[in-house]
Amino acid sequence: MLSSQINYTVTNLAEHLEHISHDKINRYLKNERLTPRLLWDNVKNIIQVSHSAYLVFDDTVIDKRYATEIETSKRQYSGNQHGVIQGIGLVNCIYVNHEIGKFWVVDYRIFDPDTDGKSKIDHVTEMLQNLVYHKDLPFQSVLMDSWYATNKLMLYIDDLGKYYYCPLKRNRLVDDTVGQKDYQRIELLSWDKQELKSGKIVKIKKFPQAKKVKLFRVTVSTDRTDFIATNDLSLDSTDVVQKVCKVRWKIEEFHRELKQLTGIESS
Repeated sequence: MLSSQINYTVTNLAEHLEHISHDKINRYLKNERLTPRLLWDNVKNIIQVSHSAYLVFDDTVIDKRYATEIETSKRQYSGNQHGVIQGIGLVNCIYVNHEIGKFWVVDYRIFDPDTDGKSKIDHVTEMLQNLVYHKDLPFQSVLMDSWYATNKLMLYIDDLGKYYYCPLKRNRLVDDTVGQKDYQRIELLSWDKQELKSGKIVKIKKFPQAKKVKLFRVTVSTDRTDFIATNDLSLDSTDVVQKVCKVRWKIEEFHRELKQLTGIESS
C-alpha cells in the first residue's frame, strides 16, 4: 500500500497477495495497535549495542492536511513547512552505534497533548527512563535539538550519569565570568583563540550553582554558527564536538526515510 503511487486501497493490496483477502487486511488495520512496545520487540534482537553509543531525540510532523478527522491529528508547527499544518506529531528516539555507522529506531511517542496532557519534554523524559531502567540499553551520550535543551531535561540526563550535547538558542542567558558580571545572551559572549579551540566553562541561568557546562562555538556553515553545550567538562576540542553533533543528523536520515516510505512530508 505504501509503495503504490496510484491505488492505495486494501482491495488493490489483496489482489497482489496470495491467500489474503481485503477483509482480513481491513480487520488488521482496524484492530491492530502498532505500539512502541511492538517496535521494541522487533528491533531489540538486532541492535548492535555499544557502551559509547548515542541516543538521539527529535520530533517530526506527519502531514495530514487532507485528513482532519484522524484522532491524533492536530494543527502544529512543521519545521519542514516553516508553518503550522494539520498533522500527527511524533517524538522519536534512535540508537546510534557510531563505531560501525549504524542506527536503529528504538522508541517513539505520539505528541497529542489534548489527550494525555504531555509535552515533548515529558515524552523524551519517559523514553529515557524506559531505556535506562527497563530496556537496559547501554549508551554514553544523548544528542538533541535546541528545543529539548531545557534546564529540566539537561539536569535529568546529568543525574543519570550520562553526557548530553545540545545546541543552545542564541538568546539563552549564561555567565562565563564566575559571577563577576551579570548573565548575558550567548550571542554576546567574547571568545579568544583558545576558547574557540577548546571551549569555555559557563553557568546557565537557573542551573544549580555547582552545575556548569562546557560551551563550544561550532561553525556549521558559512552563514551559521551553533553554540553547543555539554556536561562533559573534560572535553577540550571543538573539532570533536563538531563530529559528535554530526551524529545527530542520523535522525534526519530516518525522517527522510519516513517521508519516502509514506510519500508525505515530514519535518
